[in-house]
Amino acid sequence: MTRQQILLSTFAVLFLACTAGTVLSSSDSDAEFTIRFSFLGSPEDEDYDGALVFEQYVESRSNGRVDVELYPSGQFCSNERECLEGMQTGVLQVFMLTTGGLGSIFGAGQVLDLPYTFRDDAVVECVLDGPMTAGIRRAVLDAELGVRLMTVSNTGGWRNFAATDEQIRTPEDIKGRKFRTISAPVQQELVRQLGGNPTPVAWSEVYTALATGVVEGSKNGIQDIVGMKLHEQIKYITLDGHSYMGGMWWYSEVSWQSLPPDIQRIVYDAFQELKTVTRGIVKRREIEAYKEFVESGGALYVPTPAEKEMFREAASGIRDWYVEQYGREWLDKLDTAISDCEEQIDSAYDGAVTD
Repeated sequence: MTRQQILLSTFAVLFLACTAGTVLSSSDSDAEFTIRFSFLGSPEDEDYDGALVFEQYVESRSNGRVDVELYPSGQFCSNERECLEGMQTGVLQVFMLTTGGLGSIFGAGQVLDLPYTFRDDAVVECVLDGPMTAGIRRAVLDAELGVRLMTVSNTGGWRNFAATDEQIRTPEDIKGRKFRTISAPVQQELVRQLGGNPTPVAWSEVYTALATGVVEGSKNGIQDIVGMKLHEQIKYITLDGHSYMGGMWWYSEVSWQSLPPDIQRIVYDAFQELKTVTRGIVKRREIEAYKEFVESGGALYVPTPAEKEMFREAASGIRDWYVEQYGREWLDKLDTAISDCEEQIDSAYDGAVTD
């Protein structure tokens, strides 16, 4: 998708009076710059905690030169497309896309969302902190999409299969059933390859879709399920952990270029603080969310290693699908990054137990 296809005239007309760079502060503030920071999650979401840390860091380290305005729950822009348009025009500075949602601006980037690719948090976080993220940043900048990737956080843990009426133990249990997915092609293809019927449903409509039988299950992290009260409909979760819900935080490129170097460094460092906080909070809050799910009558199922391998084999064709759609370049880069990170992590473990 080109920048022109994404950038509609709506924001250009609506914010014609705004500056093209970082929005200048209002007259009642001493700040030189204002950073408008928008995300679709609620104040109960880990993204909000990360946003608060970002706000405090930037405002304190800049000695008041920068004012950060937080807009949770879609208050500034109500969907990904609107938010991207806002960043491209420079009226919005910060927005987050999931790794799955990355496909809306950079299709090949969906490689990060290929199922059953990462073995654990340590490996995926190592990969996301390395050359893969830098490469995606450069590719999006080279495509002149008007946004700059700043960091990748955790925005919900791992996606698992969840159902309203029956426990899923093997891929056979998915066949013929309707599962809610996000609009990302790779997420829909996963359900399709496992024999299910992928059904894209807007996040705000998932509860109703589950309650009315439009879908029979979903693919979400436990915090999203409990936070949106989906466990009132969902009674079974299978901890297959097919994809990591990375949060990709973007900055308006035209706004970024208007910042002086010292403020750029403060903003960059603030994103690293946000990343650290959100990764930790997700792991902490999962404990309470799983407890609430079980206490409400929900059932958790942990696949055996053999069953996990069945899921992996059933979805193995998705790599061929990806290559047909986007080529091998980014898949090869990911495989190399994973191999390097696994070797690094395993070497550290060996040293820790043998020294």
